[in-house]
Amino acid sequence: MFKKIFKNMSQENSENAEKDLTQENVINESEETVNEGIASAEELTVEEKLKEELAKEKDKFLRLFAEFENYKKRTSKERIDLFKTANQEVLQAMLPVLDDFDRAIAQISKTDDEVLLKGVELIHNKLKDTLVSKGLELVDIKIGDDFNADYAEAITQIPAPSEELKGKVVDVVEKGYKLGEKIIRFPKVVIGN
Repeated sequence: MFKKIFKNMSQENSENAEKDLTQENVINESEETVNEGIASAEELTVEEKLKEELAKEKDKFLRLFAEFENYKKRTSKERIDLFKTANQEVLQAMLPVLDDFDRAIAQISKTDDEVLLKGVELIHNKLKDTLVSKGLELVDIKIGDDFNADYAEAITQIPAPSEELKGKVVDVVEKGYKLGEKIIRFPKVVIGN
């Protein structure tokens, strides 16, 4: 009897063990399937991550390339401007001399000494031609022109001699000069009020 009970118990244990094994196999198989799914999902996310990183690197490269191109253009433009205005300091230092010649010619022309006037005019023209050949230009402002603060410096305002000169240039006190497109000395003007 004990043998039958042990036999039955052993059969039940073996059946339970088989059931447990089959359940474990099913669970293991489902876990493997899930793990494979997770692994394939991880592979996709890794692939997507790599694509995103590649896109970011491409974007960084394009921005860096564009920035470098802008840098090259800017430095070449600055170099050209530097060559154009390399003489600026020397020309600015010569402007008072040119002004003195203008004043000397104005005073000498009041006298009757034609030879002196002719000699000073020759030296003045030679200096002026040399400065013009180096790129110096006169800023063209005349009496009666509209005042523009971008091209002239107003030193004072006086009552306008006529109604049409209100807000306009009444007198040019000092000539202005530019080197290329850059004004190196603004003309000093008097404005009618």
